[in-house]
Amino acid sequence: MVNIRDLDPSASPLDYYGSELRRLREATGLKQGQLGDIVFCAASLVGQIETARKVPTREFSERLDAALGTGGVFSRLVGLVLRSQLPTWFQEFAAMEAKATYISTFQSQVMYGLLQTEAYARALLSVDGPDQVDELVAARMERQRILEREHPPALWVVLSEAVLHQHVGGAEVMRDQLAHLLSFLTDPWVQIQVLPFEVVQHSGLVGAFTLLRFDDDPDLFYQEGYHQGHMTADSSLIKERSVGYARLQAAALSPEDSARLIAHVMEECYGNHPKPDRRGVA
Repeated sequence: MVNIRDLDPSASPLDYYGSELRRLREATGLKQGQLGDIVFCAASLVGQIETARKVPTREFSERLDAALGTGGVFSRLVGLVLRSQLPTWFQEFAAMEAKATYISTFQSQVMYGLLQTEAYARALLSVDGPDQVDELVAARMERQRILEREHPPALWVVLSEAVLHQHVGGAEVMRDQLAHLLSFLTDPWVQIQVLPFEVVQHSGLVGAFTLLRFDDDPDLFYQEGYHQGHMTADSSLIKERSVGYARLQAAALSPEDSARLIAHVMEECYGNHPKPDRRGVA
């Protein structure tokens, strides 16, 4: 078992979180079990987080702040902890995604990470990372918090129709995932279009990609590979992909017709659920 006093707080955000939890808990005179009772968890979980053997959740962190009167320290720190759980090669993109003011993405096989439900993300991430799925799912859900900010980025997503039919996690997971997409109908900052199967030749045949735009920094292009992603500020490539993305948007169904197709697939392929409010798609 790891001794907390041997942890190097500078080794990682997780180690720092654990050492601060131990320090502040002891400063209040609470034992692990007593703190666990206050934040509604087992003493063993407190111990695992203090020894950096378990990744804390946002809910746990918010309860810690309330219990220890730390003024939001752990709620702020947990974002760094969860981001550190992302694959190393992906962390730079996630950091830039969080700073972007405009995100446009084309996805050919799976749902864009910012729009995934927890169950969908869990099913997807468990394929290659079953031993770390809890941490990876928590990190992905944390990444989505940028859409909840007071000033969120504008997000435009073009999905191949194949994404709607690609079973991830079973019918119930897919039904809830498509219903989640429909929940963005009234969100002024999120636009979702579906590129139907009928469009057989298009600029997305090169694969999924994402363009990030910023207020004061150069645009970025990102494309994910099997083991790592490629991100560049090459202006000629960004110009080419920006034109390609505009063509995808033009070829795709309108957001309103896309919503109707999503609802149809949800009902026909994954079980009958109420259709979206037609006031939002008329």
